[in-house]
Amino acid sequence: MILGLVLVLGGCTAPQSRYVAAPSPAPPPAPVTVAVTSPAAGATGVSTALEIRTAVTGTSTATVTLTGPGGPIAAEPHPDRASWIPAAQLAYGAAYTATVTATGADGKPATASSTFTTMAEPGRTAWAGLNLADGETVGVGMPVVVDLGRDVADDRREAVLRRLSVRSDPAQVGGWHWFSAHEAHYRPREPWRTGTRIDVRLGVGGLDMGGWYGEADRSASVTVGPDQRLVVDNGTKQMTVTRDGAVLRTIPVSLGKPSTPSSSGNLVVMEKAQSMVFDSSTFGVPVNSPDGYRTTVYWDLRLTWGGEFVHAAPWSVGDQGERNVSHGCVNMSTENATWLFHLAQRGDPVTVAGTEVHVGTGDGWTDWDMGFDQYQQVGPSPRPGLADAAQEARQR
Repeated sequence: MILGLVLVLGGCTAPQSRYVAAPSPAPPPAPVTVAVTSPAAGATGVSTALEIRTAVTGTSTATVTLTGPGGPIAAEPHPDRASWIPAAQLAYGAAYTATVTATGADGKPATASSTFTTMAEPGRTAWAGLNLADGETVGVGMPVVVDLGRDVADDRREAVLRRLSVRSDPAQVGGWHWFSAHEAHYRPREPWRTGTRIDVRLGVGGLDMGGWYGEADRSASVTVGPDQRLVVDNGTKQMTVTRDGAVLRTIPVSLGKPSTPSSSGNLVVMEKAQSMVFDSSTFGVPVNSPDGYRTTVYWDLRLTWGGEFVHAAPWSVGDQGERNVSHGCVNMSTENATWLFHLAQRGDPVTVAGTEVHVGTGDGWTDWDMGFDQYQQVGPSPRPGLADAAQEARQR
């Protein structure tokens, strides 16, 4: 008998092992390391507008605090996450300790500190101006206007912007624009949403701005009120006033006559005054000349630094809605002006259309008179703004 042996091979089949390899142990978590890299330990003459820089590995979270003569001061990360900004200006000529703390995955904290001394109080300073009043309710077009008091050197403007903080709740995209060498504005891409809280801090106290220093920090918090807009049409000689898109009133107006035309453009209400003295001599026209005047005008809303207002003009009621007779202002009846004055908020958008001239950049808060992409061009040599001549603003 012949026995045949047949060996069958499975094409790609391998016998299963009866053993399963044990998983490799997880690597231990990377240790956390922290350091304060700036200001360096023992540093002196440190700016009171300092930024704290740290090196942290092994975790993405950390906290920074300072301790000094006034007690602990919290620090918040700069929006670019490259540094930490103290929540308050530091004192001059004082010792501080900056401490960074981080906790690793093992729950163990790591800390590092740097002790330094701030600069002596500088001799050449300027007070920063801010157009917002703390607690105010503003219109949806309100820009943040910062006047540094003196011209800022070109190579210091980026450092200045790092110290100007605008936070909105709910958050809205915005950007900065230099209207002159000493004046920077901030506006959102789109008008502020009603109910938004805006918190502004100018952290410039002790900041070197090119041979002179900011005198002190400033801050304010405001709330955005109803969406109110004023639209003036020179063609119809009418102003349309809306709130949240609904028309509240249509008002007959008289604008600037051909020799002193009103400015077209996208403006905002800058200032409210129940009465003001309008004097033609402030812009070179003698009071006793044929075109001169000096009179008290009521229910005034300022639109430009050049002196264009919305106001009551009982002397031109017969012309309102028909023809232009003013020196450049928007005239309306006392009844309509009183109603509008009590309704209006600083920062309400005002659009004037169809006149012979366009408003000059910086003649008022002309932030909305350019597209947002152009607005964000904050290079070292911005076009000087007409706001520099505001000290002797003409009133028309």
